[in-house]
Amino acid sequence: MFVASNFLFALARVLDFILNALTWLIVIRALISWVNPDPYNAIVQFLYKVTEPILYPIRKLLPSSFRVGIDLSPIITILIIIFCRSFLVQTLFDFAYKMR
Repeated sequence: MFVASNFLFALARVLDFILNALTWLIVIRALISWVNPDPYNAIVQFLYKVTEPILYPIRKLLPSSFRVGIDLSPIITILIIIFCRSFLVQTLFDFAYKMR
């Protein structure tokens, strides 16, 4: 049973790292958007390619009354990521510890 426990523990750690990195990428993208970056810059293109598939569906779900010049999708996405880290990752950690 310890093998499954170690696997779940490792899975939870990797998922936590990915969600943490994604949070920082979204924050960096939001900060960069304030200064009107060069769209041909490799870093800007990387940030857009990584974060746009996550932000676009949330942007589509927002009603048009929320689209008043401020993009709220990064804030909503970060709140969803915080929830996933608090619930999903912590549940995996707890389940892995109880399996030992």
